[in-house]
Amino acid sequence: LIASDIHGSAFWCRRLMAAIDDAAPDRVLLLGDLLYHGPRNDLPEGYAPKEVIPMLNGLAAKVVAVRGNCEAEVDQMVLDFPCMADYAVVMDGERELFCTHGHLWTPENLPPLPAGSAFLFGHTHVKVDKDVSAADGEGTIHLLNPGSVSIPKDGSHSYATYEDGVFTL
Repeated sequence: LIASDIHGSAFWCRRLMAAIDDAAPDRVLLLGDLLYHGPRNDLPEGYAPKEVIPMLNGLAAKVVAVRGNCEAEVDQMVLDFPCMADYAVVMDGERELFCTHGHLWTPENLPPLPAGSAFLFGHTHVKVDKDVSAADGEGTIHLLNPGSVSIPKDGSHSYATYEDGVFTL
């Protein structure tokens, strides 16, 4: 299960936890902006980062997380899983899933990825699920943004799943 931009909303994090319970994923990929709403965002519904912390910590053994532009060192002090890396690479067989928040590496500034890889990002709060040409012109790179759990810019709170090589928003 892939999620981004919880922004400290206990209300929406509870709904995400229910989806995680239903899906029972092997891994939970969190693409940043977990606890703080950020100075440019309004407070999300149910803003209560102290309530979000134990929910996320309960998933620590399954979580792969990256740093968003709203993460700070204090977030790492309260979370039981690493969350300060700019990116993480998850392998699905030969397929590389490059996980980042989307404020450093972006669809317009992709890292060097082999054809067939997927670039997973958040940050924009807008869902994306499409293929683009690989830099070498051979094959494609899949772009996936699961949207935002708590502050969607397209009006629908969302996350994504990845199963058997297929992304679903």
